[in-house]
Amino acid sequence: VHQLLQEGQLEFVIGGQVMHDEAVTLIDDQILQLTEGHGFLYETFGIRPQFSWHVDPFGASATTPTLFALAGFNAHLISRIDYDLKADMQKNKKLQFVWQGSPSLSEGQEIFTHVMDQYSYCTPSHIPFSNRSGFYWNGIAAFPDPPKDGVYPNMSLPVTDTNIHLYAQTMVANIKERAAWFRTSDVLWPWGCDKQFFNASVQYSNMDLLLDYINKHSDEFGVTVQYATVGDYFQAVYSRNLTWEIRDSQDFLPYSTEPFQAWTGFYTSRSTLKGIARKASSLLYAGESFFTQYVRKHPASSICKCGALKQLQSLRWAVSEVQHHDGITGTESPKVKDMYMNNLMYGMFNVKKLMASIIFDMNNAKKNGEVYSSVYVKDSGIPDVDHYVVVYNPLAWNITTFVAVSVSHLAMSVYDELGHPVPAQVQISAESHSTYDLYILVAISGLSYRKYNVKPLNGKQSAFIGRSVKYKRKDITRADQQSRQLLPVVNNCYQVLFDQNTNLMHSITERETNQTVQLTQEFLEYRVNGDVMKGPISDNYLFAPNASAVPVSKAVGLEVVSGNLMTEIRQYFYSNVTSQDYIYAVYTRMYTVPEGYDGKLLCHRIEQQYSVGPLELNREAVLRTSTNLNTRQLLYTDSNGYQIQKRPFKAYVNNTVARNYYPMVQTAYIEDDTTRLMLLAERAHGVSSQGNGQVEVMLHRRLWNNLQWDLNYSLTLNDSSVVRPVIWLILGTKAVTNILYRTSGLALEHRPVVMFGALSGDKPKPPRRLQQNSAHGSPVTVPPNLHLQTLSIPGWRYSSNHAEQVHSIRMGKQKQGDADFSRVLLRIRHLYEVGEDPVLSQPVMVNLKSLLKGLGSVMVVEERSLTGTWDVNTLKRWKWKTAQYPSKGLSNSTETSENCIVTVHPKEIRTFFVYFQGQ
Repeated sequence: VHQLLQEGQLEFVIGGQVMHDEAVTLIDDQILQLTEGHGFLYETFGIRPQFSWHVDPFGASATTPTLFALAGFNAHLISRIDYDLKADMQKNKKLQFVWQGSPSLSEGQEIFTHVMDQYSYCTPSHIPFSNRSGFYWNGIAAFPDPPKDGVYPNMSLPVTDTNIHLYAQTMVANIKERAAWFRTSDVLWPWGCDKQFFNASVQYSNMDLLLDYINKHSDEFGVTVQYATVGDYFQAVYSRNLTWEIRDSQDFLPYSTEPFQAWTGFYTSRSTLKGIARKASSLLYAGESFFTQYVRKHPASSICKCGALKQLQSLRWAVSEVQHHDGITGTESPKVKDMYMNNLMYGMFNVKKLMASIIFDMNNAKKNGEVYSSVYVKDSGIPDVDHYVVVYNPLAWNITTFVAVSVSHLAMSVYDELGHPVPAQVQISAESHSTYDLYILVAISGLSYRKYNVKPLNGKQSAFIGRSVKYKRKDITRADQQSRQLLPVVNNCYQVLFDQNTNLMHSITERETNQTVQLTQEFLEYRVNGDVMKGPISDNYLFAPNASAVPVSKAVGLEVVSGNLMTEIRQYFYSNVTSQDYIYAVYTRMYTVPEGYDGKLLCHRIEQQYSVGPLELNREAVLRTSTNLNTRQLLYTDSNGYQIQKRPFKAYVNNTVARNYYPMVQTAYIEDDTTRLMLLAERAHGVSSQGNGQVEVMLHRRLWNNLQWDLNYSLTLNDSSVVRPVIWLILGTKAVTNILYRTSGLALEHRPVVMFGALSGDKPKPPRRLQQNSAHGSPVTVPPNLHLQTLSIPGWRYSSNHAEQVHSIRMGKQKQGDADFSRVLLRIRHLYEVGEDPVLSQPVMVNLKSLLKGLGSVMVVEERSLTGTWDVNTLKRWKWKTAQYPSKGLSNSTETSENCIVTVHPKEIRTFFVYFQGQ
């Protein structure tokens, strides 16, 4: 492999763990999987990929070209975009352009992009002189039982003297057809397709003959052919020195392959897998910074660092792998879905175990007579003895929020490390009537943890108790419009009114501006066809509704649980007034924050958790929120949690409903001239605005169809699960929501990690006196317009100096030695666009020494490319000529940091290696 790489016969493209999906993945996870792959390739071979090959994700996001530019790529290649758009671009020779995926970074991180033509990444299989396929001499792969005689299905006719001219004519004709769609006389001719070249020697022995023949007769054919890598092709196009058009930050989503084939179903398919993938990503983020601080502050620790790194790696790899375009998308067979789930659960178990053992070690290291008998991590309740709840805040901001733990008593009290009572509320659980939910108000500084002592009541200060009132089930089909009685639920930010005739939400008033928005929510189902004989079908990939969505319930039950800190509104949706069971429920929570706590974020969010399922077959469940905002049916959705895309409603001849669905990874909103309604999600969903003032979120799908291809691969999505996604609603002026939604979105993504510890010994010891700042650790805090995107110890053994790294690989030394624990990987991201907010869009100066002083004394900082493999000072990307910038040359990246002071500009993601004193 080393030799093939050196001679240019083998080239790694993309170089991540996977070819990631672009619609439903989060930017953090895209960066992670790319970084994992690049670290391995650089450590092992000293190479750094420079071209992408994103031929298979179902639609193309504008975040991807920006990340590839930041990783040092010279060109980007995509294929799956709308069929009608592709035909148009092909005809007008516009399949190649310079893409400025980020409006704020614009030409600084632009990248040349090639869209494959209508043949996409496969060789044309039809040949005029044979009824077998052409150019696939090894046939179709048969696994796991290959044919004994070596004869595979559908092997192309071998190349012989009698047919070589016919083969050459067919190939040349196709090359010329494609040449007409591009501006240069270089044609990229991808040879192969899915699962091809499994028997490469059979392929090459035929290909060699054909290529030699064409080149011998190049005068007659007007074509010469050569084996090439993607890099060879882009080098040829680059050296033509043409001037290219610029594309702005508009993406290529959604994606349709035919008039009735909109690939918008996968935005929601396998919602449980999507939820676990994000939960795993969030836990990994917390585990990385927790471990990094531990290694820095406890060099002589009792925990084996190499073992700990392996635990973290198991989750890094599981989270990386599920970003595949047939992973988190839900477009895999059940067997493969189970593999992803098992790997994620195993990695999460490892990281929870690691975090628990770190807490155990740090507490016992203090030798203060307070010994844990165990620190254990499970998602459910805690025993009846006194115990600790340990809460870690993984964000580099101070947070004030509630954490919920399941308890077995109603009478509870909670104390902090100093023995002071902590505000809390306990109430009967919505999902189970034998347990109670204890909500604890936690205030924790950045990257720190706190311990809370939870005791069954002993006469003193107790948690508030949430009291439940159940209202009569209402028949919403016969609601009396005349005598409307409204039930108010109020906190410091909002008044929400419920209509007691229907038990549905009626309106929300934002109290600061006194702005009232009429707002109702209902569940609907799209009923879809599963029989290919009867018309278009929905499956894991496609959404093909044959009519408008139908309301699911005729009756709604209501229960309101109210206490001093929180009110929870529980709505149950029944198919009729007498039904016993419900398939749909909404739990809406509003928080009241006591004096002395910073309640801004908590107060401004209306938290909703849904319970949906099990669905009937061929139903797709949506929650539709209808308002009286005059939105002109304009929707905004995020692109991978990085930037916002404008989504105007488009009318099509066919399939208009499905083609107006977009992915929502973290954020979606609608607005009129003054007011904005924002939705924040903890997993990906399909989202659409099918009417003025409306936004609907697809929460769940259960499908079956008889398309042979789907049956062969078990892709029928007969998903009988119950899903429980969470969405936060924020309502307010554009200015206010702009300030809130970036921090709120990250607060939802990175909720605190909760662990439990039991005390040994019979009697609770009196709490010891702590330093007045009762959080553990030295807080790491960044301003509210920055996000500490990564703080980790990767463990790579490669040298930061490229010449040294290449030399040590030549000498065969690349695999020696232990993991490197002295190099800390730090990424900082600016959350705002240029001009988005008068204050928050400003560049920010960060002193890395003082930012990280809690971890030790910073000695050296090296600024690196996004995945860490390039020193930014030596990274010179190709500069493609555009009308805007006529001089071609190599582009240099951002200005680098002097004496550890960095100025971070809007939307930048800056990556550093940090080394501390004593290492």
